[in-house]
Amino acid sequence: MKKNREFEIAWQGLKLGPHSYIYDIDDRFMQVWGVDSDLKNWDAHVTLGFDKHENFFMLHFDIDGKVSVPCDRCGDEFELKLWDEFNLIIKLIGGDDSELPEEEDDVVFIPYSETVLNISKWLYEFLMLSVPLQHIHPDKPDGSKGCSEEALSLLSSLSDDEEKVNPLWKGLEAFKDVADDAPKQKKKKK
Repeated sequence: MKKNREFEIAWQGLKLGPHSYIYDIDDRFMQVWGVDSDLKNWDAHVTLGFDKHENFFMLHFDIDGKVSVPCDRCGDEFELKLWDEFNLIIKLIGGDDSELPEEEDDVVFIPYSETVLNISKWLYEFLMLSVPLQHIHPDKPDGSKGCSEEALSLLSSLSDDEEKVNPLWKGLEAFKDVADDAPKQKKKKK
């Protein structure tokens, strides 16, 4: 990734205590990271709370915004609302990079010798985590489905066809009735 100083925090010059940073993320930022082409028109607003302590930093990412995604049900594109929060702790340790302990889920270790903290990787990861795996149109204000009527009727007609019983499995129905009628055995106490 090309170096971008916009996402660097020179932490050694900061006073102890809370600081706030605001980042507006669009398609250009996400394309640098090679984001999936199904996710378009990024318009994310990230507020970073950076709380500097003597030997560690507490970061709080507050994500708000929207992105265009294709609906998993009908295939039409719609605007998906983004909202999420993530916390990250960065611990400072002595020595060079070879002595750094392994990263944990919410804890990252950096050496005291690092003077600048690049948060672009975490911005990207947290933005991608804020997009749900399933993309389905939200319901309309009147309570009806948000997907196109044509797609819903086609899906409805296809699901009716699937309800027909496959003759290959027809004989198994008899075993189901036998299993339901069988008396249940009581367990003996020891």
